[in-house]
Amino acid sequence: MSILKALIVDDEPLAHEIILDYLADLPFVEVVSQCYLATEALNYISENQVDLLFLDVNMPKLSGIELLKVLTNKPQVIITSAYQEYALESFELEVCDYLLKPYRYHRFLKAVNKAHEQIKLQASQFQIAGVDKKTGSDENGNTLFIKVDKKVIQLQLADITFFEAYGNYVKVWVNDTVYLTPRTLTSFEEQLEDHQAFIRVHKSYVIQKSKIDFIEAGVIQMNNHQSVSIGKSYKHITKTLL
Repeated sequence: MSILKALIVDDEPLAHEIILDYLADLPFVEVVSQCYLATEALNYISENQVDLLFLDVNMPKLSGIELLKVLTNKPQVIITSAYQEYALESFELEVCDYLLKPYRYHRFLKAVNKAHEQIKLQASQFQIAGVDKKTGSDENGNTLFIKVDKKVIQLQLADITFFEAYGNYVKVWVNDTVYLTPRTLTSFEEQLEDHQAFIRVHKSYVIQKSKIDFIEAGVIQMNNHQSVSIGKSYKHITKTLL
């Protein structure tokens, strides 16, 4: 059984103690860190793997809800809160479960098991065709798997027109179809650095060169009739297209 890396985020020390006590009998969950501010958690998650997040809502500076809104690749999230009025908004942000303080052990166990099943399901989806979960690519590097809503979508790299940064998400354009996935544009650029077919032309765009229709006045017209601007700091790179 794989070990889940868990992070506790709550400004109350007693809340940490309760979760640690409940997890003591669950060998498949390892608490890798504890944060007392959501801002601390944001920094930790950006630099470390976290599979499961125990998250309070009411915290200073940045609330649990606000943290969920700015996270790009969210782990499975179990909200632990004394306030039930945040439940609807939390589920709209696709949390796994919502525990209302004070909660009993059996309810906590049910939430953790639910999160565990979701994590196993996601892992099995990425195992299709030898997909690397970290990169989302198959062993030949010709297929890209991206998360869209609660599904994992398979795309052929040759079919992708361009990638567009969209806040904490990226729009993946395949002709006139757009897939919105919770990743950064830089992560796609790094993944595709060995694919000569793609080039970054703007802080917000990575395009496939073969999908270019024409270039005029600092604007690239793609063959799906979408226009892509050439960024000032990328003009020296795009000269290779001419």
